[in-house]
Amino acid sequence: MKRIASFEVNHDKLTPGMYISRVDGDITTYDIRMVYPNAGTYLSPAASHTFEHLFATYARNSRFAENIIYCGPMGCQTGFYFLVRDLKTADAIALVRETMDFVAAYEGEIPGASRVECGNYLLHDLAGAKKLAASMIPVLQDWSEEKLVYQK
Repeated sequence: MKRIASFEVNHDKLTPGMYISRVDGDITTYDIRMVYPNAGTYLSPAASHTFEHLFATYARNSRFAENIIYCGPMGCQTGFYFLVRDLKTADAIALVRETMDFVAAYEGEIPGASRVECGNYLLHDLAGAKKLAASMIPVLQDWSEEKLVYQK
């Protein structure tokens, strides 16, 4: 099995951003790194859980809804995996930017946060999710396709 790109980088040098960690045929896995790895500050479970609900809701209702496969947290608590099918990289970057704007400005009930819809419906932090998204807006402001490649 081929190792994915994110396993081959020095995480001590990695910065927040959006990276491609794997391409499997028509499926691309993007790593959305939101905090510096190995820096001692990680995503809080409640804020990242809320961010995941909002990110997935926006992406799955976007003009690219048919291309979205998955959005979920990285086990290392530094960001999220975002898997898409047949989506141009420029469109993926644009969608992630739009999603960050949506989450940062979101007011209201957290979608899917009921006992029936979510296995951990009590663990949410809207203010924390908004803060995470707001911190990524300037990071992704000038993000380009060239920056999607992990530097080794």
